[in-house]
Amino acid sequence: MLLNNPVRYFEIPVTDLDRATAFYQAVFGFEFERALIDGHDMALFPSNDQVAGITGALVKGDSYIPSKAGARLYFHTEDIDATLAKVLSLGGKTLYPKTSICGFGWVAEFEDSEGNCIALHTE
Repeated sequence: MLLNNPVRYFEIPVTDLDRATAFYQAVFGFEFERALIDGHDMALFPSNDQVAGITGALVKGDSYIPSKAGARLYFHTEDIDATLAKVLSLGGKTLYPKTSICGFGWVAEFEDSEGNCIALHTE
């Protein structure tokens, strides 16, 4: 039996949706769709059902608490150094520097505008 990838969707907690949306737009160039879903203010990441991968949202709500602890989301980037430079210029912090991961490319981690730890990956 062919299994699907187990993860379908993610949510990143934020305290200031406008600030977080501006941060992610500036770092990655994403265009967001704003929505109110189940009483939560959300900014939906772009989605394309014709390609592999998952999508998610920035979410503001009582149960959404930004944190550096917990799961790590890895965003693809063509250039980790350039992406980290954008993060730093927007007030973010490097948490884990660009590091080779033995045949699987390169990774790094940064703190976003809300205090979350977000990871980067490139081949």
